[in-house]
Amino acid sequence: MRKERARCLGLPFPGTPGEFNALTDVPGVEIGYTTIIEGEGQVQIGNGPIRTGVTAILPRGKKDKMEPIWAGFYSLNGNGEMTGIHWVNDGGYFLSPICITNTHSVGIAHHATTKWMVKQYEKQFSNEHLWAMPVIAETYDGVLNDINGQHISEEHVLSAIESAKSGSVAEGNVGGGTGMICYEFKGGTGTSSRIITINGHQHHIGVLVQANFGLREWLTILGVPVGKHMSKEKLLGKEQGSIIVIIGTDVPMLPHQLRRVAKRAAIGIGRSGSPGGNSSGDIFLAFSTANEMEIPQLSREKLTMEFVNDVVFDPIYEAVCQAVDESVVNALIAAETMTTVKPYGKKVYAINHEELLQVMREYNRI
Repeated sequence: MRKERARCLGLPFPGTPGEFNALTDVPGVEIGYTTIIEGEGQVQIGNGPIRTGVTAILPRGKKDKMEPIWAGFYSLNGNGEMTGIHWVNDGGYFLSPICITNTHSVGIAHHATTKWMVKQYEKQFSNEHLWAMPVIAETYDGVLNDINGQHISEEHVLSAIESAKSGSVAEGNVGGGTGMICYEFKGGTGTSSRIITINGHQHHIGVLVQANFGLREWLTILGVPVGKHMSKEKLLGKEQGSIIVIIGTDVPMLPHQLRRVAKRAAIGIGRSGSPGGNSSGDIFLAFSTANEMEIPQLSREKLTMEFVNDVVFDPIYEAVCQAVDESVVNALIAAETMTTVKPYGKKVYAINHEELLQVMREYNRI
């Protein structure tokens, strides 16, 4: 059964979403999950309880050869990890799936994604001197999960990648978002999209977030100070999370333009109230599926890329901010209450939909 989303509740987010209101509205993009929820009781390192997973994003799906995925990166606050970014900054592209998991599972996710790439692109790796630099990102789930037990395996990562598909995307307690906390409510995975028109042609902007950040008092939805009204059952007392934002589009862009798009994720998360806390890894990646071509090692000396004029970027920036903001709220709306393992036995409550709607009504937002 599909979980409720912000728009289903009547929250009037601006902009026109795509068919699925998800990152998968960008043609060719596929998303898959592995979710692990096992065990109860006090944490025993290596035994659980386990509340974690892996989210896999395949910008060009499961093609049988690697092609550059043009990209730009921005770190609002670098207290976190996203691998493969040195080359994104220098080369302007990456070649792998993007996997998002918990902080202590970056290594195994990198290892398994490399293994998948070598198998998926076997001909290229067999015939050429190629190397894999996967994009792996993380946020911390140690409040709700035995993170030190490192329960993510190679098989979990491969399963997330292989299960990736287009269409509707699950949200809340799924994949890497399983054990996340957002504004001291239960957080997790959220997604949204926007349709924009450039020179008469329709394009898509899609966003997926792994939302694990913010203090309750900061939470703002559509300009309403929700966190100040819904202040019960807070848990953390200080900001200690992170957010990964992945932005995809079919608009043709150059890497430096995509870096500017990635920067706008900061404004998007700011709309829900975050100032970018010191302990929060606020890390953003934007990619474009346009300009398909051979990998540079197999290309000719001179290449041609199509890209949009900088003067048309304002609607793109607006769409990114809207979709990031809505993705965060979708993660909150879809999430389900979980019991903590550290400290033991407390609860991280999902946001109460009726209480939220009552607050929004008081401010004439619905």
